Amino acid sequence: MASRDEGLYEQDFPNIRSTILNSSKKLCRPATLTNKLPILKWLPRYQASFIFRDAIAGFTVGLTTIPQAIAYGVVAGLQPQYGLYAAFMGCFTYIIFGSCKDVTIATTAIMALMVHDYAVITPDLAVLISFLAGCTILVLGILNLGVLVRFISMPVITGFTMAAACTIGSAQINNLFGMKSPSNDLIPAWKHFFTHLPNVSLNDSLLGVGGLIFLLLMKQVKNIPYGNKTFWKYISLSRNALVVIFGTFLAYQLSRDGSQPFVITGNITAGLPPFRPPPFSTIVDGKELTFSDMISTYGSSLASIPLVSILEIVAIAKAFSKGKIVNASQEMIALGMCNIMGSFVSSMPVTGSFTRTAVNNASGVKTPLGGAVTGAMVLMALAFLTQTFYYIPKATLASVIIAAMISLVELERLAEIWKSKRMDLFPFAVTYFTCLFWSLEYGIICGIVVNISFILYRSARPQIHIEKKKVNNYEICFVDVKQRLDFASAEYLKEKVVKFMSGNRYDVSLIVIKGEEINSIDYTVAMNIISLKEDLEVLSCDLVCWNWNIRAAGVVCRLNGDLCSLFKNDHSIEEVVNNYYLNLQRKNESSIDTVYTSTS
Repeated sequence: MASRDEGLYEQDFPNIRSTILNSSKKLCRPATLTNKLPILKWLPRYQASFIFRDAIAGFTVGLTTIPQAIAYGVVAGLQPQYGLYAAFMGCFTYIIFGSCKDVTIATTAIMALMVHDYAVITPDLAVLISFLAGCTILVLGILNLGVLVRFISMPVITGFTMAAACTIGSAQINNLFGMKSPSNDLIPAWKHFFTHLPNVSLNDSLLGVGGLIFLLLMKQVKNIPYGNKTFWKYISLSRNALVVIFGTFLAYQLSRDGSQPFVITGNITAGLPPFRPPPFSTIVDGKELTFSDMISTYGSSLASIPLVSILEIVAIAKAFSKGKIVNASQEMIALGMCNIMGSFVSSMPVTGSFTRTAVNNASGVKTPLGGAVTGAMVLMALAFLTQTFYYIPKATLASVIIAAMISLVELERLAEIWKSKRMDLFPFAVTYFTCLFWSLEYGIICGIVVNISFILYRSARPQIHIEKKKVNNYEICFVDVKQRLDFASAEYLKEKVVKFMSGNRYDVSLIVIKGEEINSIDYTVAMNIISLKEDLEVLSCDLVCWNWNIRAAGVVCRLNGDLCSLFKNDHSIEEVVNNYYLNLQRKNESSIDTVYTSTS
């Protein structure tokens, strides 16, 4: 019996030669090239009618990108032009490698905040982290590790996003009222604001608060039920550009007599950035920082920045996929290339921008080629408009940033979590408060740890229902395993069965473990099954494993071929019990015959 079953449970080992050959064939197929370079898919099918839609969308996104890029450069603690440096190369690179027509690549408020602490030391640190993050993301994408983002739940992402929005918005509250804050952290920023209220600038306050109210109102004008809806939509989409243009014009006109009623951005380096490799060493305060010194400065940011970048772009691509399957690994390849190429033009880290992607989608973009128009607009702004940017009031930029952050505080998402599963508020709260009062990097790491802890706990405590059951007048212990078993839950199964049997040892002599839900097990589970059988023998009980998958049963049988008889595939529990007691009766009769023969 055992030898016959052993053949059934033999393990098939992969043919390494054929595996390598098949993988090589896949790599050499034209489909592989088009999958890695999506432009080869959509460009041959590009229609002339798409040009106008892509141009309009690209232009509209550009009107949003330029003021936000300048603002996020300030958030990062850099000169405003660095925000523009980060806003054009990603647009061009994503055209080649990106798979979602709506996604717009640029720096975001969260990325700017995450690089702030070392960008203020020297811009070279912000540029190098873009290159290193790009390399990390690219390697993960090539290895098809996009599946890793599935381990980060929506409550963690929501907590991270809301905490970042609160931190960024708080950091701009002083600029909104014409004051300079010594810190971008939440508590110091608000403490400085309240302790320096007498220093509030009336002019900056009126301009900043007025601009913020204007932006929030203009966001809603697209919903006006009368008039030309297309007109109102584009007015709403252009709100950031309108408020920056107005603020700049007002500051310029009022300063013509030599006075300066607002705190302004100041000088911005004119012209395009040079195309050169990212800096692998730099000089700070007359001291040279080597590559290893720069690496040590980043700390946990080497992991958190690529992680957050991936999260943002994959979440955005899925949000705007409209039923299409998003290839997370390909988006990672595209993002990695955007960051690598961006580092050659002094860009800080970039990722998908939800605001600009939403504008792109609302503008009716047809292909990723719309990004070329956006990138060209940023280049033109760098080449010809930097002198104009000198007059942009900081209060106006603060209003743009705060308005963008308000949209990221999704209180309705908390209500949804509360209604669906309240336990999910715990990883949200851990992530939110850790990000808010410690740091964004450690906050998202803590949230992921809590998520994984939940997964491991559920894995270590699978649903196992044990009951004493009467089948065909026989009392048995019936164990129903409701989910897969792995090494984390192996001991738990054994403990539950032995504990139950210890209290019912005189009533039950057969334990049946139903395993329909168990597709596979590992070595640890197999060893615990063998150990469980031995423990039950001490209690004068037998074990039967009913309806286990061949793959799961095979792990035990390959360890001990004599245990193949444990596994039964009868149609019903009644049949299992009948066959067991029938075999037991035959065994007892055979034993009696043997004893009788030996005595006679």
